[in-house]
Amino acid sequence: MSKPSIPEGTRDFGPEQVRKRQYIFDTLRSVFVKFGFQPLETPAMENLSTLTGKYGEEGDKLLFKILNNGDFLSGADADALAAKNSVKLTSSIAKRGLRYDLTVPFARYVVMNRGTLSFPFKRYQIQPVWRADRPQRGRYREFFQCDVDVIGSESLLYEAELVQIYDEAFAKLNLPVVIKINNRKVLFGIAEAAGIPDQFMDMTVAVDKLDKVGIDGVRKELSERGIPDSAIATIEKILQTPDIQALKPIFSNSEMGLKGLEELERVFQLLSGVTLQNELQFDITLARGLSYYTGCIFEVAAKGYQMGSIGGGGRYADLTGVFGVPGLSGVGVSFGADRVYDVLEGLNLFPENLSESIKILLASFDEPSFEYAFQCATALRQAGIATEIYPEPGKLKKQFEYAAKRNVPFVAILGDAEMNNRTLTVKDQKSGEQWTLGVEEAIERLK
Repeated sequence: MSKPSIPEGTRDFGPEQVRKRQYIFDTLRSVFVKFGFQPLETPAMENLSTLTGKYGEEGDKLLFKILNNGDFLSGADADALAAKNSVKLTSSIAKRGLRYDLTVPFARYVVMNRGTLSFPFKRYQIQPVWRADRPQRGRYREFFQCDVDVIGSESLLYEAELVQIYDEAFAKLNLPVVIKINNRKVLFGIAEAAGIPDQFMDMTVAVDKLDKVGIDGVRKELSERGIPDSAIATIEKILQTPDIQALKPIFSNSEMGLKGLEELERVFQLLSGVTLQNELQFDITLARGLSYYTGCIFEVAAKGYQMGSIGGGGRYADLTGVFGVPGLSGVGVSFGADRVYDVLEGLNLFPENLSESIKILLASFDEPSFEYAFQCATALRQAGIATEIYPEPGKLKKQFEYAAKRNVPFVAILGDAEMNNRTLTVKDQKSGEQWTLGVEEAIERLK
């Protein structure tokens, strides 16, 4: 019999890990709710027709497809099967796929429910997504996204609010970050300045890999995509331009580029009157490879820890248009919960008390005191205190060892004296202090 295993790129989470992950989700949820976002959940799988064509050529390759029910080969395209053409074959053997992100399902939901929604519609969503990517550090095939999106308004107020959400959420997690912002219109301005507006998508796909492959790698990919050397030189020069003001003369003949700069200035203007706890940085090299972004785009990087982006998002002018409802502009950002977890763990930033699953363990000497422990445990639990009884009365050493392994902060010792006096002898596992208390006194102290 082979040893049990899990698919590559997925992970099990034990009790301590789940508590830490829940801490992240609860922290983010509290910020989302404060800014007026409502909860939403969508199915793990979507129709492939919903997913394909929304993420660009790179993203479509990473979609997990689900084989049709039953004998999936019965309806297979015979010519594609014989030719081993997997791209053509897929449409005849798989009609569904696992969701790649939460934004496209959100747009699909809005279109299907637009008659009952009030716009602007603000939602948050915390659910897993799947990508057929090559697993590596910080990159998984199954991972959670925590998204906030607002749809039905073009107001740049929401871009400014999303910056504040990033800032407050990471401040609450005690994780210093850099929030990077750019605009896809600015990137189109670069393409126009370089004389390749018709190759805009080729350019952005290559530039999006800058932090992974460096400028030499970007130059190589641009060339492989058929972009002339003169245009590549112009692109490289513009990517080294330091700020928004310096870009204005470069974009003098690009109405789109100037519009992007104007939108960025408006966001910075709105935020000029508030104090951010993290750094907000204009980054002209930020591209975001997903093809549906049309305006401001965001990315977040942790300070003091080597990791890819731990958050990102942007404005999409007409994502619902592909579902037959044009003109609904939206903007949103996502938190990469799994990467956030890895960074918090790597920097030892999780609160210490998250490892506590119970507050107190009741240890008893014999059967009568064990029954008394059961009564005490009931009273403690009714008062809202997480309580466990060691299941076998007897040697205290074994019971204290169990408490230490479970990281239980308090142990109550129950014997004849405690049972006769209706008390508990409570020991603080960290300080070593010990008190004999009535049940009500113990409840007050533990609270």
